[in-house]
Amino acid sequence: MASLDFDVEKNIFRDFYSTNYHLFEDANNSFCALINALVTHSGNIAISKIEGRVKDKEECIRKFNRKYRSELEVREQAYSIKDHISDLIGIRVVCLYEDDIEKISELLKEHFEVIDITNKIELIEKTEDSFGYKGLHLDLKLGSTRSDLPEYIAYKDFNFEIQIRTIIQDSWSVLDHKIKYKKSIPNRLKRRINTLAALFELADREFKEIRESTEYEIQKASEEDSVTESVGPQTAQEQASSSKTLNAFGFLKIANHFFKGYEFEAKKVDGFTEEIVAAEPTISRSQFNFYMRESFGVVKEYQAFLLSEKNEKLNPYTVIRHCLYLGDKELHKSALTNIAKESFEQWLTSRSTAN
Repeated sequence: MASLDFDVEKNIFRDFYSTNYHLFEDANNSFCALINALVTHSGNIAISKIEGRVKDKEECIRKFNRKYRSELEVREQAYSIKDHISDLIGIRVVCLYEDDIEKISELLKEHFEVIDITNKIELIEKTEDSFGYKGLHLDLKLGSTRSDLPEYIAYKDFNFEIQIRTIIQDSWSVLDHKIKYKKSIPNRLKRRINTLAALFELADREFKEIRESTEYEIQKASEEDSVTESVGPQTAQEQASSSKTLNAFGFLKIANHFFKGYEFEAKKVDGFTEEIVAAEPTISRSQFNFYMRESFGVVKEYQAFLLSEKNEKLNPYTVIRHCLYLGDKELHKSALTNIAKESFEQWLTSRSTAN
């Protein structure tokens, strides 16, 4: 039963915490797994990490003493410490971009009951001379659709806090907690800290801008290809003169057409495109497409031959290398190793003889 005796309530809370600690740990793991599944299945949110923890027992008591005890005792309102610790179970979701914070928030609101929301982004932005880390904090509990399911029923009465931050905000929060005596340091140091906080905020915005610009370049490459296709067939020379130099966006557009369903990793695409342009500095997207279109059928025949006769498989990058080599053996002679070239040439000779 609640009281105004802090010493009594401390001992009651310690007993409650020790008795239920393993249940708290299980709830934390279950909530993390559920949130991870929800975010993953949403399909449009990039996550750096999702992690949780059960708050230390004595830390909970210190927090209550610091934030709630005085006011409750002044009002002579009896209390139980556990009722005032909303983050006994705490989960952190770290995403890549600022606009993903709101997406995650809306997703969680659909699947959990919202107890409270603290928007530290708005709090910091409204205070000109303040510094600190940004992020969105939600106090949640299981929604009605899950609370009575067998796998969750043991945790149906547990509230938990979830912090949603970007990678930049999460990094700043670590540094922010290491800055000593923030309220007492000289103004010149406060200004330096505010400058640093502004740089972190700028980095967050730039990451988002870079993502949006990258998406725009991919879309533009797609639209330019559509225009080229709409005006009818062109010779390789006409296409080369009317198109820009091949870049990763153009490469990806064409490669995805020939290898539907294959996921080309961005880092590899960058390096591979650079290798192609190094061999043929004036190569355009249309020229690369010409090589692929003219050689792809032949290389697929060779791929089938290798699989049936030697049980060797060619991945998409290797298929493209063969198409480039077949398209211009002089410019792209380095696309294949000597052994691969010899094998391919032997097959081409035998194929030509057979035909």
